[in-house]
Amino acid sequence: MDLDLQDRAYLVTGASRGLGSSVARALAAEGASVVIAARDQAALDEVAAELGPQAMAVVADISDPASAERLVAAAVARFGRIDGAMLNTGGPPASTPLTTTDEAWREGFETVFLGPLRVARSVAAAMSADPARPAGESGALLFTLSTSVRSPFTGLAISNGLRPGLAMMVKDLADELGPRGVRVNGLMPGRIATDRLFALDARQGAPDVVRRRHESNIPLGRYGEPEEFGRVAAFLLSPAASYIDGAVIPVDGGLLRCL
Repeated sequence: MDLDLQDRAYLVTGASRGLGSSVARALAAEGASVVIAARDQAALDEVAAELGPQAMAVVADISDPASAERLVAAAVARFGRIDGAMLNTGGPPASTPLTTTDEAWREGFETVFLGPLRVARSVAAAMSADPARPAGESGALLFTLSTSVRSPFTGLAISNGLRPGLAMMVKDLADELGPRGVRVNGLMPGRIATDRLFALDARQGAPDVVRRRHESNIPLGRYGEPEEFGRVAAFLLSPAASYIDGAVIPVDGGLLRCL
C-alpha cells in the first residue's frame, strides 16, 4: 500500500529512542520528512544521522510551554509545511497512588498530558493557517497513550491516572478539528520491547522470568517490536487512513480483554 507520504512533513516528539524513534523511522521509510524532538541531544543526533537529510533534530522538552511553537516553526522553516505530529512522551516514573507525591503528579501532568496537548494545538493551528494546503487535504495528530487507558498497570499510578484523560482529549479534539480537515487518533501500546519496558520488568524480578509470565497473557505469545508500533502509527498519520478519526486503537497483541 502506498501511504502517500512523499513531500509531507511530520513532527515526532520523544523521538530519540523507543516508540518515538520507531515512528520517525517508519515515516521516513515511506518518504516523509520528519522533525524529531527529544531532550537527549546525543541520542537524537544518532537517529537523525540514520534517517539522513529528510530528518531534522531539535532538542526540546515539551513540558516547557515555549517548546510547542518553536518545534512547529522549525518544521515549517526547514520543510515549508507541517502535515501532522506524533505526540509521544517518555513514560512517567513508577509509583503507586499512595507513594506518588504531589510534585510527581504535577511533573507528570506537564509531561504526559499538557505537553502533548500544547504541541497538538500548535500543529493544528499551523495546518489550519497554511494557505498552500489544498482544500480538503487532511492533516493528522496521533497521541501515544497506553493500554492503561482501559486497564491499569500495577505500579504506574501516574500513567493510570493521566492517560485515560488524554484519551478523552483525543475524542474531544477530533470533534473540534475534524471540520478543519485534521484527524485526531490515539494508539495504546501494550507490552512493546523497548528499554523502558525492560527496565519496568527488571523491577519485578528476573527479567526472563517476568517476560515469560507476561507473554503467557498475550494471545500472540510475545512482546511487540517497536517497528510494529511504528508502522501502525505511520498508517494512521497518512492519507491512507483518511476516514479514521477519534479512534483509540490498541497495539498490544490482543492483551486487552475489554472493548
